[in-house]
Amino acid sequence: MPIVGHGIDVVDIARLDATLSRTPGLRERLFAPAERELSIASLAARFAAKEALIKALGGSDAVSWVEIEITRDDGRPEFRFSGDTATRIEHLGLTLHLSLSHDAGVAMASVITEQP
Repeated sequence: MPIVGHGIDVVDIARLDATLSRTPGLRERLFAPAERELSIASLAARFAAKEALIKALGGSDAVSWVEIEITRDDGRPEFRFSGDTATRIEHLGLTLHLSLSHDAGVAMASVITEQP
C-alpha cells in the first residue's frame, strides 16, 4: 500500500496542563469521554496524535476532536472513530499507523496513512 500522508506533532506537557487548567471546558472539546481522566502526559500524547492525524489527512475537514479516541486495547495505540469522522475515514479507505511517546516533559505522535 502506498503512503499517502504522514503527520508528526510534539506537545509540551506542562504547557498543555496549564492551558487545560486556564480554560474550563477545553478538555471536553478536545478529548473523547474515555480519555478525559487520563494523566496529563497521556492526554498530551493523544492531543499530539489528533494533530498528527489532521496533518496526515491534509486538513481538518469533517474531523471532530471528540470523535477521535486513542485506545490501547492490545497494548498498541490505535484510533477509534465515531460520528462523521468515522464516516470520513471509512470513505477514504485509509489504513492508519500511530506511534506515541512521552518523555522529559514532551509528548509526540506520528501518524502514517496508507491507501490501497
